Amino acid sequence: MASECVETKDSSTIWEDHFYPEIIVEKITGRSDDMMIVRGVNVFPTQIEEMLLKQHALAPHYQIVLTKEGPLDVLTLNVEPCPETAPYASVLDQAKAALTYDIKALIGVSAVVQVLDVNGIERSVGKARRVIDQRKAAS
Repeated sequence: MASECVETKDSSTIWEDHFYPEIIVEKITGRSDDMMIVRGVNVFPTQIEEMLLKQHALAPHYQIVLTKEGPLDVLTLNVEPCPETAPYASVLDQAKAALTYDIKALIGVSAVVQVLDVNGIERSVGKARRVIDQRKAAS
């Protein structure tokens, strides 16, 4: 993407016929993804979303809430039922149990799954706020 000229060795040269450069002079302060560390395990919201999408009784809308109980982190996953399955409590209980098991087995962290009402998770314009970290506020 950029290379130094062999003869002059004065600075990087960008091939502007192939790339649009964006020069950032701000200090990089941290991660740009939503990775969380929960009880020493790296957890990505996309991992949880992938498991949620396998549960056809649940809608793809979710929110992860991180809290602390004493010294331990608690991951609560708020999900919504699909409108077609909302009246069927036994189907929702099975989907909730399967999702809880999948998160523990595949990611390695325990999660409390709460099935809210249809449209129970706040919708936002633009990027959805998937992770709410309340651990720092509790300290």
